[in-house]
Amino acid sequence: MNVIGSRPDGWWKNRRLAMGRLIEQLERWSSAEGQQVTVVFERPTPNRSSVIEIAHAPKAAANSADDEILRRVRADDHSAEITVVTSDVALAEGVLQLGASVFPAGEFRNLIDGTADQLD
Repeated sequence: MNVIGSRPDGWWKNRRLAMGRLIEQLERWSSAEGQQVTVVFERPTPNRSSVIEIAHAPKAAANSADDEILRRVRADDHSAEITVVTSDVALAEGVLQLGASVFPAGEFRNLIDGTADQLD
């Protein structure tokens, strides 16, 4: 939700729609850039993708997506190859301690918005 929430475009009025739009943008960006992408939400979404991995926390709660991201980074033998997109300071610190990199959510939103514009 850091990427979605990085721009006050009314996303809070329809979170499901905002999540679907993010998934579509991530699919385009992933395909164009050849990057492997996993998006982690706090709760399940009905959206599916054959391009990116869509994951969610085991139990929806405050910071549960952050906890799931940390769990995934910790479990990966190649954490140095992982970049987590977030603007959450605590999550960023945890990710960096595990050897992964961090990219700011607002900058990433601009990046994927630009890719979507170029492909349209």
